[in-house]
Amino acid sequence: MRRAVFLDRDGVLNEAIVRGGKPYPPQTVAEMVMSEDAPPALASLKALGFFLVVVTNQPDVARGTQTRAAVDAINAWLAARLPFDAVYVCDHDGNACHCRKPKPGMLTDAARDHGLHLASSFMIGDRYRDIEAGQAAGVESIWIDRGYKERSPELPYTRVASLAEAAIHIAKREHGLK
Repeated sequence: MRRAVFLDRDGVLNEAIVRGGKPYPPQTVAEMVMSEDAPPALASLKALGFFLVVVTNQPDVARGTQTRAAVDAINAWLAARLPFDAVYVCDHDGNACHCRKPKPGMLTDAARDHGLHLASSFMIGDRYRDIEAGQAAGVESIWIDRGYKERSPELPYTRVASLAEAAIHIAKREHGLK
């Protein structure tokens, strides 16, 4: 079974649009700004042999303020620039589905679909929902603290300041370093 790194999209791979201390996704490809550390961080994770999976909540589709076509176009824009292997999108709102983070459904679905070993995998996210989904799936969770005005995730997790720092943490873990 393969090891994976699960990555949130907005605020991790691309810059979130922050209003009032809360992060929001870009609405169009024209609003996309890739995180400058995303290409080298993902390249280093691929070099370590990880299967890279984007797992992203996009509830604005269900709310009617975003289209699934726009979400797919943004994902395609990122896929043309970054070496990830799969994308899972929850476009639901509320808690009725199994996939909306903090529920682990996108991670467990990806594990089933791609033969991934969750116990030797990682989740990188910038919001408590990401970290708690990783914890629920049994993966080591790494929180990129962007200073948003929302609650912090529940422990345990590793706290870092950037995607580059998260990739370094994973590389150190791979080499038996703390």
